[in-house]
Amino acid sequence: MATAFSLRAPEARQFRRFLLSRLLAILVLETTSVAVGWQVYALTHAPLSLGLVGLAQFLPSLGLSLVAGTVADHVDRKRIVLVCHALFGVVALCLGLAGLRGAPPLWAIYAVLVLLGSARAFNAPAAQALMPSLVPAASFGSAVAINSSVFQVGSIAGPALGGLLYAWVGNAEPVYFLAAALAVVDIWALLGLHPRVEKREPRAVSWATVMAGVRYVWADKVILGCISLDLFAVLLGGAVALMPVFAQDVLACGPQGLGLLRGAPAVGAGLTGLWLARHPLRRRAGPTMLLGVAVFGLATVGFGLSRSFPVSLLLLAVMGAADMASVFVRLTLVQISPPPEMRGRVNAVNMLFIGASNELGEFESGLTAQWFGAVRAVVLGGLGTLAVVALWLRLFPGLARVDRLPTGEGRPTASEAAAQTDAELSSGLGPQDVCGEDMGRPGDDRG
Repeated sequence: MATAFSLRAPEARQFRRFLLSRLLAILVLETTSVAVGWQVYALTHAPLSLGLVGLAQFLPSLGLSLVAGTVADHVDRKRIVLVCHALFGVVALCLGLAGLRGAPPLWAIYAVLVLLGSARAFNAPAAQALMPSLVPAASFGSAVAINSSVFQVGSIAGPALGGLLYAWVGNAEPVYFLAAALAVVDIWALLGLHPRVEKREPRAVSWATVMAGVRYVWADKVILGCISLDLFAVLLGGAVALMPVFAQDVLACGPQGLGLLRGAPAVGAGLTGLWLARHPLRRRAGPTMLLGVAVFGLATVGFGLSRSFPVSLLLLAVMGAADMASVFVRLTLVQISPPPEMRGRVNAVNMLFIGASNELGEFESGLTAQWFGAVRAVVLGGLGTLAVVALWLRLFPGLARVDRLPTGEGRPTASEAAAQTDAELSSGLGPQDVCGEDMGRPGDDRG
């Protein structure tokens, strides 16, 4: 079995550099996020203010994501990622400088977060579309799992580092300055990246080219189903935004406990990602994704009801593991199925959905917590996630029929693959892709 660990030397060096940049960028964002969350809640003691942190980052992506996807298909993707990661550091530096003369006004924090949301809107489709140009298509499934595991490592280390530093010094500014320093190293890593030159959108930018990604996703009902499932499941089941409330008012574990709570889902997700990197899904990809979302909802309900810090950490780790299983399927479908010149725009649609589920989900969580209390908001959100899974089984029956994942360019769309699975079952044929060859594991190297 060929995985990203067995790439040829030049490819391996480039992929390692990409992973280093990915890790540093996540550390920048996560340390900044945990500091902002605790700082804002300390200033206001209002769950709604935490929701506005998410809303400030989501609104730019709502207006910019489709444009960002078009830019990613017309402009050098490495250059886009480089500029966006530099802006991550600028945001952290601004937040640090704003607090040197005392507590910064909330409007200033939200204004800087709007800039951060704008940078993330342009970074996401370019970065997602960049990875296929660094690894061979046959190893892409393993590369997705490894990349996701690195993301989870950053998601563990970032909140823990930020929370511990905040607890040690008693204020947010050193956390922000640390994030800015990490961004400098991130930029150094990106400067040495040399991705393959891939086909770009030949047409000039127009409304038609901007909307091409939307049309592609709408036509492929399996991709539409899986990214919309993630949207509504995480939108309803997002407990991350309320972590400062649970850390201070429910579990009484302080900022260092907040860092552990924020990192716990990434522990489960990281371990699951490492398993998938070595043992890629061979069968039943669609049911695995649906089951992962359902377990995520159940664990969310359990976390909302828990009053034990260790039990809460365990349930958050289960949430992360379940989410990783579903994310692996979704990212593989979305990143490898579209043709290279379309990947920026298709990933832009995907990232718009993800942004809505994460940042808008934070606003929804803050708003419902303001109305019903944090505990009820999390429990109701988890139950809502379970209801979404049941509803999506009826609205998108093709999701449950996705068996094997695509492994390279020129493969059928996800909907065509699901339809082929139905045809194979009805004809008695063995599991094959529509080209008639055994697809094997996503990480298999077919030469």
